[in-house]
Amino acid sequence: MRNVVLLGVVSFLTDVSSEMIYPILPLYMTLKLGVGPAIIGLVEGIAESISSLVKVASGYISDRMNRRKPVVTAGYSLSSASKILFYFSTSWAWVLFGHVADRFGKGVRTAPRDALIAESASADARGRAFGLHRALDTFGAVIGASLAVLLLVGYHGDYRRIFLVSLVPAFMGIAVLFAVRESGRAGGAVRRLRFGWSTIDKRLKVFLLIMLLFSLGNSSNQFLILRAKQMGFSDTVSILLYVVFNIVYAASSYPLGTLSDKVGRRRVLVFGYAAYGAVYLGFALVPSKGYLWVLFAAYGLYIGATEGVEKAFVSDLAPGELKATLMGMHATMVGVGLLPASVIAGFLWSALGPWASFLFGSGAGFAAAFALYLMGTGSYR
Repeated sequence: MRNVVLLGVVSFLTDVSSEMIYPILPLYMTLKLGVGPAIIGLVEGIAESISSLVKVASGYISDRMNRRKPVVTAGYSLSSASKILFYFSTSWAWVLFGHVADRFGKGVRTAPRDALIAESASADARGRAFGLHRALDTFGAVIGASLAVLLLVGYHGDYRRIFLVSLVPAFMGIAVLFAVRESGRAGGAVRRLRFGWSTIDKRLKVFLLIMLLFSLGNSSNQFLILRAKQMGFSDTVSILLYVVFNIVYAASSYPLGTLSDKVGRRRVLVFGYAAYGAVYLGFALVPSKGYLWVLFAAYGLYIGATEGVEKAFVSDLAPGELKATLMGMHATMVGVGLLPASVIAGFLWSALGPWASFLFGSGAGFAAAFALYLMGTGSYR
């Protein structure tokens, strides 16, 4: 578990950096650059889709090299360096370039890092391993978003100074990464791999298609912050709501990951997707802003039940020689829906109102939960 802890620390520091930027980005674009929800959705959708499309390629390269760490290091380094573009941004195009570079780096590192985590834990402890990693990662988000609030107040709304400070934890994370070791199975000569849709486990195929369905309604979290702002919360309180979501996410990831080791991945995931549907329905119909505290907390519970458990489920069904490739494919299938999801949400918000964006997402969450339930209880996890 040494690698799991070290990679968790790297993710903790990286998320301190990223989450100093992420929750203030929609506010910065709206208040300082003068753009609306449609452009925010476009920027977020393009960046996240590019990130996810890269993941399957980086996973395949890692499997062919039979090494994880060099690819992981390259991805983290690019993400860290890209944040300087936010500091120099004078239009939403600069934000787009910075966000794309940051997410490209995330795409490069994610699949080989997740494969390294899976290979560093036994099969009956993968849910726990991924839960621990997600918990450490998300505690970083809590610290980062909290710092964003403090710096936003302390710097009197000077967003660019926050962008500059965010570079410090980013490069600290890269320093810790050098202590990570390749797993026992990694290393050696470049391998020839046979990879195609026909080679994938049938259960994994069905799961990937369900994830594609779900991702079409899983728009950017930045719309949650915009919803809080639209209902009358200040910038700082809107970000504090985001902190509440991350606290619940961090606190629930490890126990829910461990639970998936005991009761099965599918059951925990059905609960998670249904929770997403209920939370987004709440965001669509909420009568007053006070309810948002509960909804943001419940949203954290949904992610705690799904993000790490999805990775553990894919790693259970993926053959060892293609583990990073298929974990990357999972992320890519999710990413295919991210661009249309955020763009659709942005245009529904602009054309009809926020209720339409969240109602669309709610439908996708309930549909995914029902489809996964229909896979049957089975014996797989």
